[in-house]
Amino acid sequence: MSHDFLLLVTTAVAIVGIVLLITWAKIPPVFALLLGTLFLGVTTDVGFAGTPEAVTSGFADVLGDIGVLITFGVITGALLTVTDTMQRLVEAMLRIFGERSLPYIIAVALSSLFTSIYSDVLLVLSAPLARRLGSGLGPRGIALMGGALTAGIEVGLVFVAPGVAAVAVAGVLGVPLGQMFLCGLLVGVPTAVLTTLVFRLALPRLIRWDPAQDEVETAAAADSGDRSETGSGQPVAAAVASPAVTKQLPLTLAISPVLLSLVLIAGGALASGLGVDHDVIGFVTDPVVAISFGAFLAFVLAGRVRSRQEIGAAVGGALTSCGPILILSGISGSLGAVIEKSGLADVLGSAFSSGFLPPLLLVWLVAAVLHIALGSISVSAITAAGILAPIAGSLGVPVVLVALAAGSGALFLPHVSSNFFWMFQSLLGLSTRGTFKTHTVAMSLASLISLPIVLVLGVVA
Repeated sequence: MSHDFLLLVTTAVAIVGIVLLITWAKIPPVFALLLGTLFLGVTTDVGFAGTPEAVTSGFADVLGDIGVLITFGVITGALLTVTDTMQRLVEAMLRIFGERSLPYIIAVALSSLFTSIYSDVLLVLSAPLARRLGSGLGPRGIALMGGALTAGIEVGLVFVAPGVAAVAVAGVLGVPLGQMFLCGLLVGVPTAVLTTLVFRLALPRLIRWDPAQDEVETAAAADSGDRSETGSGQPVAAAVASPAVTKQLPLTLAISPVLLSLVLIAGGALASGLGVDHDVIGFVTDPVVAISFGAFLAFVLAGRVRSRQEIGAAVGGALTSCGPILILSGISGSLGAVIEKSGLADVLGSAFSSGFLPPLLLVWLVAAVLHIALGSISVSAITAAGILAPIAGSLGVPVVLVALAAGSGALFLPHVSSNFFWMFQSLLGLSTRGTFKTHTVAMSLASLISLPIVLVLGVVA
């Protein structure tokens, strides 16, 4: 039996073992990933002596790249929530573009401007608003807003930095964050809009939405705005009205922390593309500095309209929510380091470049299978990146497209193993059947729609 074949078998056992530990044994992903990484290390050429060093170095390398980015990105998002920035922005855009554009406004805003807010937190914040708005859009309005909500939140999570999964995958694969941001926008925004459009067209006939069977009344839904109050033809503009607060920032000022970070990151990518090399420009446009500036500006602005207790609670909650994704990213970096030192990278590189399928399609397939098995978008995208990191440069396509293909695959077919699935059901007031028709269908559409966009970028790159 050849050495290469044994490497492939050992790797397959490690990956399947990770999946079974999470799905069957119900072991937390952080333990499953670490056990799989240690097993792969000691059963390959890395050995007992080299495995601990590979684990720690891989962990440190990834967190060194993304730790500050994720932490301050999530803090920025938390501070924006205490100033009601998202709801006020939707209200302003609704006045400009009208009610028919509402689902697309939600999808675009969530997938581009609010990606720094962690997905579960963003769902809690946006679901009550989506339910109130959907009740004014007819019998399929809540379903339509649910599809737009899914498209916006999850597409932004995996494609558009500083979305947590996008930043983590970029860190694991070594993709410059400015490049990930620009390319992620090129994929993410069209995907969010097209997913919402296709979902809207499919609702009457293909999906066959039935409010009597697909919607239920729950306590969470009642808190979001009971249909007995908002379902009798109430105008959307009235449903979106901002809650009464003692003080508010001007909207342009409230959104400025996000715009500052994004403009600086995009400016850095543009300067790099134009060959501009200046120390000051490089400093202020560095993603770590750009996101830190945005977070500090959000802190200063929030202090003008909210108490120290509210701000402290928001920052504390942000630090709590970003901890697990940092650890998972670091462990995935450890897995990538073990794969690289085992010599498996060359074997996998040959397998992936064998011509069986286009490389980006193979990347998509790996991430999709992991998502179906594991149930977590972030974990599956990061794990796929960790597996592919050692060979990403040998696939014959830009590494940023490997990151985007992994994100695209990680969106495919969410189901009952996902915590987000059940949160979505509860907060939107849907039955399990209705959640499959909205969340599962919309995310699978986003995965299938984004894949050809990534493939086209691969052709023109």
